[in-house]
Amino acid sequence: MKKFILTSVAIIIIISIALNTNNISSKASQSDVAGKLIRFHVIANSDDKVDQELKLKVRDSVLEYISPKLIDSKSIEESRKIINNEDKNIKKIAEMIINKNGFNYSVATTLSTEYFPVKTYGNITLPQGKYEAYRILIGSGSGQNWWCVMFPPLCFVDITKGDVSFQKTESEMKSILSEDEYELIDNTKKDNKKIIVKFKIIEFFNELFS
Repeated sequence: MKKFILTSVAIIIIISIALNTNNISSKASQSDVAGKLIRFHVIANSDDKVDQELKLKVRDSVLEYISPKLIDSKSIEESRKIINNEDKNIKKIAEMIINKNGFNYSVATTLSTEYFPVKTYGNITLPQGKYEAYRILIGSGSGQNWWCVMFPPLCFVDITKGDVSFQKTESEMKSILSEDEYELIDNTKKDNKKIIVKFKIIEFFNELFS
């Protein structure tokens, strides 16, 4: 087993070095991008089917309420203020949906800086690292989460069908990110797909030794 782990680590190091020497560079960093975003996560009580379905019902109701209030926000500061002001109302909505569906799970909401792994949303991939995020934790919060970006407002798509407008995502992101920052997260380009693989390799490497 030890030999297998050491071999795997060696392979990862070799691939990582190869990617780093493949003329892939970016003037922007994860922290540059993170400082301009507010993520939104709804975390289910568990991975059971009923809990995952409940998570989506909470998501739908919360977004229906908060979308009109955030859609015209012009800055991360304005969005942060709206979220804080509406926190109690959002929590009440989540609790109402949970009770309406026959559950008595607790609800916790937080707007805080958290560590997240590599995540893809449509045509953007956010590298691992710390991001500001508004999170709704249902019950134990041990299930898979649904996520999107609250600022800029990328959440407001046809959530009932799970559609993501690539054109809108690109437009919204480019309105707040520099060219270098957007290139860092744009997963539609060939070179950037190599960078994304690099993110995932580094993430696996970190988890292996954590």
